[in-house]
Amino acid sequence: MRHQNKGRSFNRPANQRTALVRSLARSLILHERISTSEAKAKELRPFVEKLISQGKQDTVANRRLVAARLGNDEEAVRKVFSTLSPRYADRAGGYTRIVKRAPSATTARENAYIAFV
Repeated sequence: MRHQNKGRSFNRPANQRTALVRSLARSLILHERISTSEAKAKELRPFVEKLISQGKQDTVANRRLVAARLGNDEEAVRKVFSTLSPRYADRAGGYTRIVKRAPSATTARENAYIAFV
């Protein structure tokens, strides 16, 4: 039974799931739009939106929290605080959009774009 087990496992151990989400988040922050599977995009959305919300208050503590969640990627942290958070300063949430794409021809995997609004 999956009582109180939130999130998708992607058939990976916890450390690989963490690395996967961090890597996707870094790519999304740096490129502002990425193509991935629909399930990964849905799992990534709340992770990134919380980072943007923390970035709205530029404090040392928030910078350290964002850096820890992104794996100490200085360029991504800088972009969150200098570009993305000021862009959404007057927005209460919903910073990302998921657009479904056609399934992959070889694997039939549901694909999607995730991008900032």
